[in-house]
Amino acid sequence: MAVESEVLSLPRDEKSAKALQFIEEITRTTDSVQERVLAEILSQNAETEYLKRYVLDGATDRDTFKSKVPVVTYDDLQPDIQRIANGDRSPILCAHPISEFLTSSGTSAGERKLMPTINEEMDRRQLLYSLLMPVMNQYVSDLDKGKALHFLFIKAETKTPGGLVARPVLTSYYKSDQFRKRPFDPYNVLTSPNEAILCPDSFQSMYTQMLCGLVMRHEVLRVGAVFASGLLRAIRFLQLNWEQLAHDISTGTLNPKITEPSIKECMAKILKPDPELADFIKKECSGENWERIIVRIWPNTKYLDVIVTGAMAQYIPTLDYYSGGLPKPCTMYASSECFFGLNLKPMSEPSEVSYTILPNMGYFEFLPHHDASPITLSKDSPPRLVDLADVELGKFYELIITTYSGLCRYRVGDILQVTGFHNSDPQFRFVRRKNVLLSIDSDKTDEAELQKAIENASELLKEFNTSVVEYTSFADAKSIPGHYVIYWELLMKDSSYPPTNEVLNQCCLAMEESLNSVYRQGRVADNSIGPLEIRVVKNGTFEELMDYAISRGASINQYKVPRCVSFTPIMELLDSRVVSFHFSPAAPHWTPERRR
Repeated sequence: MAVESEVLSLPRDEKSAKALQFIEEITRTTDSVQERVLAEILSQNAETEYLKRYVLDGATDRDTFKSKVPVVTYDDLQPDIQRIANGDRSPILCAHPISEFLTSSGTSAGERKLMPTINEEMDRRQLLYSLLMPVMNQYVSDLDKGKALHFLFIKAETKTPGGLVARPVLTSYYKSDQFRKRPFDPYNVLTSPNEAILCPDSFQSMYTQMLCGLVMRHEVLRVGAVFASGLLRAIRFLQLNWEQLAHDISTGTLNPKITEPSIKECMAKILKPDPELADFIKKECSGENWERIIVRIWPNTKYLDVIVTGAMAQYIPTLDYYSGGLPKPCTMYASSECFFGLNLKPMSEPSEVSYTILPNMGYFEFLPHHDASPITLSKDSPPRLVDLADVELGKFYELIITTYSGLCRYRVGDILQVTGFHNSDPQFRFVRRKNVLLSIDSDKTDEAELQKAIENASELLKEFNTSVVEYTSFADAKSIPGHYVIYWELLMKDSSYPPTNEVLNQCCLAMEESLNSVYRQGRVADNSIGPLEIRVVKNGTFEELMDYAISRGASINQYKVPRCVSFTPIMELLDSRVVSFHFSPAAPHWTPERRR
């Protein structure tokens, strides 16, 4: 279905004009580009063990592919992925050598997924990055006249038994030559030196990036991080460290806690005594009022460069408070498995963000999605999925991808809604990640995992003849960093011998120990998630919750306790019934090494 859409206006500089022309051309021929991409992938990987299993016999057409190759999940592919991780270099999924694994959010076993990738994928990702600023330049002028204060970090990486590196996709990108040796681009000048971004110590990295941002405060035109939660963490860091930062600026000397030689060397060229700037920072940061602090310190900021769609939408009110309501463009849609596309109207409100999936990035299919009647997939008879060019306006779909790296008809888990078209190319609103209940940063906890964590924690209550009779949860984004809050209603068989505060605190830690490695890394290494909290509520609270739901029209026969809540009246009801608050007394165990 093709719909009339605005043609991207061509800018004056040739590089941006070429980028926008590329977008126009590729979105006019969506279906033929998709046909070509699938043929390239199938031709490239024809001799792989995976495709040979389904007897394609070298066919590269869509009909054969759709009739023979099943739709799969990570669990289906894990035996093959594990062989690659263990050192098998034969062409299992992809004809090209697997260069590394990109780690995605946790599996049911609590470990990160390992997504195989190949060297040429880095060029595809770089292509998408190169399109972002030409699009943004149509809406915001003079972005080549200053710098971006982007808080960017690398995360822990490990090696598989077979010697391949496994790390998050952005860590892979920041360590690549495409990033480290990028040519000068006046639209992408960062205040943060590479040495700070690539420092594995999160304190030294954040401190140096904040210090550079303060020193260059008048040059900063945009402030950001990957996720909204990351930018709020940076603001909290400033609240905790402004006195030392001001001291460094006043004296032109570097905090002795910064020990990384490469950072010390590059900061010696940047940091000069500036008592006037130090006094300004003291004046702005010493007061209790931090409203509009971003525009007070970085007065030329035109927008915040952060992701605020999906689970990150919960941070919008706090970002508005700190920035005075600056625009929050969401520029691109990507995951560890594949980079998908970009937002051609980046200055739209977060609730109206739509992403245009670029047909050259991979082969995309769509499984119609209905919450009320989910489709059961059978490996024996692959379902007829909808092609990218054939999705229908307003309908919901689950995204299925086939990539050059060897993923075939893989369920990413994202639920999307079609909002419109640019030329013949559809645009999608990101609705949610399938089955995700709680998320603060890059963590994703589903209902089964939460249930298991509660079961493990409640073992500690047995000696008190106490059990958890009902529970629900929410991701509290008001604290920085955010944290999980779990409401428990307890059944005590002996009210004279209730669980102690210490035991209930230990229940918080037991839950955290049960959650996936992405969550535990956020708690331990990245400091992006705060200690888990349990709020014990009065007996009968969950019956009141049911009464409230029924009063609003829920069926008493079909009512189920929501395992995650965000609706304000329900939160208020729960909080008014809390009898005690408990927090995890320590950080859970985490190591970058994968469990064997």
